[in-house]
Amino acid sequence: MPKRTGFIAWYDRLISSFSIEDLFVRRRPPGPPRTIFINEPLPESYFDQKQRVLKEHQYNSNQVITSKYTLFTFLPRNLLEQFRRIANVFFLIIAILQFFPKFSTVSPGLVLLPLIVVLGMTGVKDAYEDIKRHHADRVVNSNEIRVLEGPGFTNHNAMAPKSKTFVRALKKRFGKGKGANKDVQALANSVLPESSEKGTRPASDTPDVEYDDFLAPDNAAGSRPHWKHSTWEDLRIGDFVKITDHDSIPADILICATSEDENVAFVETKNLDGETNLKSRNALPALTHLRSAADCADPRNVFEIECDRPEVLMHKLDAAVVINGERHPVDLQTTLLRGTVLRNTAWVIGIVMYTGLDTKLVLNAGGTPSKRSKVERQMNPMVLANLAILAAMAVACAIVDSALEHHYYPKQAPWLWGDNRSDDNPSINGLITFAFALITFQNIVPISLYISIEVVRTCQAAFIYFDMDIYYKKTDSPALARTFTLSDDLGQIEYIFSDKTGTLTQNAMVFRGASVGGKTYVDEEPVEAVEDKKSPDPSTMTGSDVGAPRETADPAIEPERTQLSGGLPLIPRSLDRDRHGHFWTTLALCHTVLAGINPRSGLLEYKAQSPDEAALVQAAADVGFEFQGRERDVLSLRTPFAREPLRFRLLNILEFTSARKRMSVLVRQLGEDGQPENKPILLFSKGADNVIFERLAPGGEELKAATEDQLDAFAREGLRTLTLAYRVVSDDEYSSWVARYQGALASMEDRESEIGRVSDEVEQGLLLLGATAIEDKLQDGVPEAIADLKNAGIKIWVLTGDKLETAIAIGHSTNLIGRDANIIIIRGGGNGAAIYSQMLRAAEEYFPSSGITSDPEVNAEALGALDAEGAPPRGTQLYPLHRVSSGVTSLVGSQNGQRPGGYVLVIDGLALTDALSDEPHKHLLLRLAMECEGVVCCRVSPKQKALVVKLVKDGIDTMTLAIGDGANDVSMIQAADVGVGISGEEGLQAVNASDYSIAQFRFLKRLLLVHGHWSYARNGNMINNFFYKNIICIGVLWWFVIYCGWSSAYVFEYTYLLFWNSFWTLAPVIAIGLFDRVVDDHVLMALPQLYRYGREGKWFGEKLFAVFMLDGVVQSAIIFFILLYGYFSPSARNDGFGVAQYEFSTTMAISAAMAANLFNGLNTRVWTAWVFFSVFVGIVLIWAYTAIYSLIAPGWFATPVYGNDHYLFRSPIFWFGIPITVLLALLPRYLYMAWSFGFQPNDLDILNWNYKYKPDMDLIHEAYLRHGEEEEARPPITPITPTTPHSASAAAGGPLGRPSFHASQIDMSTGVRSQSRGYDFAQEENGVAIRRMQSNLSGAAPSPLAQTKGRGNTLLRSLRNPLRRKHPSGEQ
Repeated sequence: MPKRTGFIAWYDRLISSFSIEDLFVRRRPPGPPRTIFINEPLPESYFDQKQRVLKEHQYNSNQVITSKYTLFTFLPRNLLEQFRRIANVFFLIIAILQFFPKFSTVSPGLVLLPLIVVLGMTGVKDAYEDIKRHHADRVVNSNEIRVLEGPGFTNHNAMAPKSKTFVRALKKRFGKGKGANKDVQALANSVLPESSEKGTRPASDTPDVEYDDFLAPDNAAGSRPHWKHSTWEDLRIGDFVKITDHDSIPADILICATSEDENVAFVETKNLDGETNLKSRNALPALTHLRSAADCADPRNVFEIECDRPEVLMHKLDAAVVINGERHPVDLQTTLLRGTVLRNTAWVIGIVMYTGLDTKLVLNAGGTPSKRSKVERQMNPMVLANLAILAAMAVACAIVDSALEHHYYPKQAPWLWGDNRSDDNPSINGLITFAFALITFQNIVPISLYISIEVVRTCQAAFIYFDMDIYYKKTDSPALARTFTLSDDLGQIEYIFSDKTGTLTQNAMVFRGASVGGKTYVDEEPVEAVEDKKSPDPSTMTGSDVGAPRETADPAIEPERTQLSGGLPLIPRSLDRDRHGHFWTTLALCHTVLAGINPRSGLLEYKAQSPDEAALVQAAADVGFEFQGRERDVLSLRTPFAREPLRFRLLNILEFTSARKRMSVLVRQLGEDGQPENKPILLFSKGADNVIFERLAPGGEELKAATEDQLDAFAREGLRTLTLAYRVVSDDEYSSWVARYQGALASMEDRESEIGRVSDEVEQGLLLLGATAIEDKLQDGVPEAIADLKNAGIKIWVLTGDKLETAIAIGHSTNLIGRDANIIIIRGGGNGAAIYSQMLRAAEEYFPSSGITSDPEVNAEALGALDAEGAPPRGTQLYPLHRVSSGVTSLVGSQNGQRPGGYVLVIDGLALTDALSDEPHKHLLLRLAMECEGVVCCRVSPKQKALVVKLVKDGIDTMTLAIGDGANDVSMIQAADVGVGISGEEGLQAVNASDYSIAQFRFLKRLLLVHGHWSYARNGNMINNFFYKNIICIGVLWWFVIYCGWSSAYVFEYTYLLFWNSFWTLAPVIAIGLFDRVVDDHVLMALPQLYRYGREGKWFGEKLFAVFMLDGVVQSAIIFFILLYGYFSPSARNDGFGVAQYEFSTTMAISAAMAANLFNGLNTRVWTAWVFFSVFVGIVLIWAYTAIYSLIAPGWFATPVYGNDHYLFRSPIFWFGIPITVLLALLPRYLYMAWSFGFQPNDLDILNWNYKYKPDMDLIHEAYLRHGEEEEARPPITPITPTTPHSASAAAGGPLGRPSFHASQIDMSTGVRSQSRGYDFAQEENGVAIRRMQSNLSGAAPSPLAQTKGRGNTLLRSLRNPLRRKHPSGEQ
């Protein structure tokens, strides 16, 4: 990574990297460990001598503020942010200077007005954006929650005071008016356990008060414990709260009791991890008796909650409830985190443990940053360069003027008469001339540039809003620019960091096929039919659109059948029948799904922690094995083989973990009397194919081989696979095993590994049943969008909370991981090699020529640590690799997995914890990641997402974009240079924190490739032309200084200089910023490679700035000297009198203005009517002004140019001088552009010319791109063509016509190298799910590009030939 040195490094360190936020945002350390006292006072040690609670025992309020400013900090913070622009500091100094009479040119207030306008406009815009944030904060903080109040209960825990905000929070009062008390009404409509037993509760006389019992309330409100409506921001540590169905959780809350029989609650965690599937949480067993307000307020229920300090890790929580000295552990399973939403649970009673800034959601969210575009950051050094030029000019004037005065004063020069005073002498006059020179040449830094940029960027934001191609009609969601100052950054993105669920996927799954007994059964239902199914309400149907719920009142109703091509006959042979029965029974029973009857609709519905589980259970139900629910430990199952439902006692659940990669259940069938029949204990297991195959009983090789082939076929079709097996467990074996299992559960040391070891004992000798295939559904156009973004040269990283296997699967399905790519896995957890050693080994083995191991900042000695830890030595492998046909070439394992598709790095959250822990780890991780085609980070927390973004952004000084749709993506969005929020189904947290919001991921392609490219090219060209048009004016002033004794006097009449940046030359540069197009949008969409012009910074930089500045200097010299010597050789007048200064200088002003406007027009690629108007309006205005201003008599007001028209318009020098100087000034640029267009055309020149004369040209087939001097054919993009399962084209790629994937997988933790199926399914821990269905939408044409240079040469000739012809229409 090259490091900047010299002035630029100093500037970046001191100025550009200066954080205003650090001055105004107090970085609060994490709160202290806490003990929460329930129904008891605080101990004396918590108070000081004045009986005030010590600060370390005062906890943060539940008020959360995401806005940037307050009423007191707005003015200083906003001004400091604006004065980070060096130009604003300079304008302020010049304005202050002119308040002194010695240096005053016009009214000092008039001089200060432009700066006030610039600061005011920017301040109003910033205030408007922040007021919207305050409004969002006010809405959140004013949400209502039911809090315990009443006699007998006092919360003694102390809270810190709330903060003051910019907009005063107005507390919303529900319960008054027409739509009052919506939460209470919704609660009344729910089916509560109390209402089912005791009837419906009468309405309370006080709308803000609720009672648990259904006795008539007392006349005096609050005479007994009750639930009072309060706002979120008033919530306190230790409060009892009651949360009802569909309520958002306001803080981190310990669950005491729930409305469900088993005290289970279901929550939607999409704001934390982006997943829309439900998670189950359980009440703490020691507190389940607290089921009402009276129970909670009972003074006999005294206990304490000991909590560790607030922890940023989303998957870690340490606390304990202490009751009479007995400790009961509290973990995430018994906690509701802020940001989650209660679903399918009537009510939950809990205790607040962490509030506000101490909650995990807020700890993982960063403060609102002050973002500045890259172009603006690049402008500051340019402004500094101009200031240096200005200082040099002023110093030169001061030195020469002082030297001339010292030389001529002794000779009694008449113009120096009286220069002998203290404030007027040859010595002091040098300093005065210096100050005057600063004022005279101040336009070298144009203040109007910043106003123009603000106006142009605002219009560019409007262009994005009104673009119908990125408008999502389904939800009526246009693309929206929430931050107007970053439009040009969209055209320079090099890295995209994307969330997965809700951003790339729709979190839906479809069961697509099964392999039972070596025979494949494929769902023949067309994809369109699956998509057309009506999805149930997500609030009542957990999981996904796994099929419509069915009525179960009549047991004779035949369940809906899945149409499988293999059919499911009831085979008389007992072996096949038993295998089918066990297969579907495994799907129907081996899960954590809950089933119940919806009391409103009477339909059976499943509550699943993940859509994959729901899809599998639904698939079993569709073929007749209908899971009907669980009553404590008894499972009910209806099968096609029995008229009455079968009942099974659930003995044990062996849960899925990252290490096990499987889930098992042990069950025994019950008789009608509820007692176990003389039936054996059955173990049903499902998991990843490699894990299940290792545990199969000997024999059955033919079935294993057939199933493995079918698994390969499913994987090639892009489906996620799962393998099923079972075994019979004898009573004696079970009795012995369950005793060891209970001991493992009670183990206090290394509990997880001990449980895994004991579980593995019973999961041996399995009998293979078959496999399943599930299709994941991506958002429309995601694979195509990612493919095109990669073709644009943008590297894409996926940061997801999913498990490693799911992360690899989504990488394949989204085209992030290619068909022939190699996957390098860096895995943490303590059982494998050290993270540093894993990364170093990967660098040495797979990137030996990268220079990573020879980097002085890399500790190469750590390579030996990997061997010492027991990993395989270099050059060896744990398992032999077989030859794999990849479709490109055949590679053997001895080549270390170096397949032709490059490498993709996959790293999990535990590994990231170490990799981001210190600078050596960060440096090595970054070097390794830079060598890979893409990176997938799995099991990452929101904080880790932000750290990864900052690692890349700061580590290699590159432009980053983060895109997500949930609250878990907020910190990542804020950390990136540009944050994009998807306004999907996960709320507006990500959108509120983003700079741009879109409705679908596929719209990102047009946002970057079209709007970003256009905005960056327009703004860069506009700024360069802005500097040019000012330097041509300053140049004329400078050349005149040589002839006026270096006195820094104006050559122009002052109003010509005053109006230079407002009337004469402003319109053309604004037109460039608004209407210029380097190439049409359809070309940019068809050829993503053109994005490299923006990504590589071709449109703005120091070199272009220097070229435009040099142009201005040369043109100013041509205009000044030709007109000067024309007017004074010997005289331009026919009466013999000398030429007045304003006579020849007005000609110079008109010539310079015309040259500047036409030069701006010359640099505009697309001339529309608006461009024509803009280029010529300034020319017309300066001509009209000259004619009219010269006619104003001194009787109206003092004017130094009265009668100037009499001399100007009658002079042949005027009429000949202007066109000659304008043409000569423009000639160098015109000749260069003509030569480069004719003999060295770039890609954009070729495309524009051919589109003009060949508007029907097929860009996809005909276009090729040139890089540097070499001409290269554009690499082909394999089209992603949607197919239906029964289409004719499906036969080539498999039953479903999907491309095959044969990526090589290298696990650096264990040293194992293997072929990756790409879609191996692992039952997700805590419920993780994705689903994929190939999109029918694509932003790019599907035809592949030509790979030969012949077409490219033909296209190049089609550009050059018309240059030699008179009639382009005759072109072939």
